[in-house]
Amino acid sequence: MPASDEVDRIVDAWSRERPDLDFAPLQVLSRVSRLAKHLDRERKAAFAASELEPWEFDVLSALRRAGEPYQLSPKALLQQTLVSSGTMTNRIDRLVTRELVERRTDPNDGRGILVVMTPRGRERVDRAISRLLDAESALLAGLSAADQERIAGLLRKLSLDFDAGA
Repeated sequence: MPASDEVDRIVDAWSRERPDLDFAPLQVLSRVSRLAKHLDRERKAAFAASELEPWEFDVLSALRRAGEPYQLSPKALLQQTLVSSGTMTNRIDRLVTRELVERRTDPNDGRGILVVMTPRGRERVDRAISRLLDAESALLAGLSAADQERIAGLLRKLSLDFDAGA
């Protein structure tokens, strides 16, 4: 049997104290929660090394994934980042101030605007994604490629219901 972790100790203690309850969900979701905290720390460090905040990375990476000319409408950015309209406006303003994006009039709709990533923004997001992938690869180094694929498949299956409801 593999070594016990903190979740095993927590579940064992609860099972002893409340034998009337089934603690099986904690075996999975407490581990996901604890791993998410480790991942969050690694992500923040990777972004900070690229002089970005996590929210800045979210917006810039949406623009980068859009491909050249690295532009999206604020509405498209809202859909990809799952924040409110007011929050997105604030984020765009701050990114403009940092010269990571520009606002331009949409040539197809004179009333609309497009958010366009600057070369400086592209350099930062490219550096951040490289650092992020290095950090995440290190976190997964103890798992074989097959184990990583198996976990990814199971997490995908679990997340599909959440994504459908979003």
